[in-house]
Amino acid sequence: MAGNTNHLYLIALGSNQRHELAGSPRNMLEQAIEALEMPDIDVFAQSSIIESAAIGASRRRYANAVALISSHLDPPALLRRLHSVETHFGRRRIGQRWRARTLDLDILLWSGGIWSGEHPVLAIPHVSMRERNFVLGPATEIAPDWRDPVSGLTIRQLFHRLNRPKPLDRLQSPH
Repeated sequence: MAGNTNHLYLIALGSNQRHELAGSPRNMLEQAIEALEMPDIDVFAQSSIIESAAIGASRRRYANAVALISSHLDPPALLRRLHSVETHFGRRRIGQRWRARTLDLDILLWSGGIWSGEHPVLAIPHVSMRERNFVLGPATEIAPDWRDPVSGLTIRQLFHRLNRPKPLDRLQSPH
């Protein structure tokens, strides 16, 4: 699907490790968003940066944000570009999953809907997007009405469903 047609992408950014040049994880995300601006990638919206608890073995808190970009690149080509930006900022793709990292960039959604092409590590929408507050919260700031092509729900609806009280929570809350 490459060509001259521009696609919209929602990209997740995360960092929980200091970088010798970029500094704190928050600064890392700010610099990564700047680095995404390229002749064939236009960053035209970004969320605020939030902090979240780590998933998995890492104990360091994460800085998280999302960005809305436009590009003529198809999903595999954009993923390669995102991986090169991660590498530029010191990311090494070896070892334990969910370990501390200087930068993590993931494609959450794209205007083409569902992508399950030949690339083994690329599935759009992102498989864990619907269960992650640190993704859905920032995404509601810049793309609240974007629909998940799998569930048909908007980002805002997914965020509210994830955060609604569970039946047990309602029973335990004082009235």
